[in-house]
Amino acid sequence: MTALPQPGRLLTIAEYARLPEDDQRRWELQEGNLILTPSPAPRHMTASFELAKQLDAHLSSGLRLVQDVDIDLELVPADRPATSRRPDLVVVDDAALERVDREGGLLRASEVRLVVEIVSPGSVRMDNVVKRGEYAEAGIPHYWIVDLDPPVSLLDCHLAEGFGYQDGGSVTGTFTTTEPFPLKIELDQLR
Repeated sequence: MTALPQPGRLLTIAEYARLPEDDQRRWELQEGNLILTPSPAPRHMTASFELAKQLDAHLSSGLRLVQDVDIDLELVPADRPATSRRPDLVVVDDAALERVDREGGLLRASEVRLVVEIVSPGSVRMDNVVKRGEYAEAGIPHYWIVDLDPPVSLLDCHLAEGFGYQDGGSVTGTFTTTEPFPLKIELDQLR
């Protein structure tokens, strides 16, 4: 059983990172508060796995795909109540994983090239509004929002200087891009 901090105690990233692993529950840290998030449904997990396979096939040397991992959004100084999210997928450089192996702690938003959230029935507003704002503020250059409601769609958000994320609208069928790296995703295979 995981020992949780006292209720009302706001956590820094370092304190959050020191919490023991919890294979029974899925946590995120929001402004120092531990937030219990629902476990993804089987359909969500199979879509995440399929998307990971397709993404991984396009990654160049030096890039790594990581599923379901905590990211320090680096929105506040280290001694302040912090925010950490656990996206479905992230792409980082090998150096980020090596840093975590060497120093411990969490992956940092400044190390993330792409973050992907797959919308669940209980996360529509969180993924489309709250996390979109947080990831943009954290400076993550690319954010994809995948919606599994038929037809499966992908909203490709990219940072636009001073404007947060900009997007060209949702794509269905085949998603093709050159940023953050060249790839083609068959969205219908995510069902």
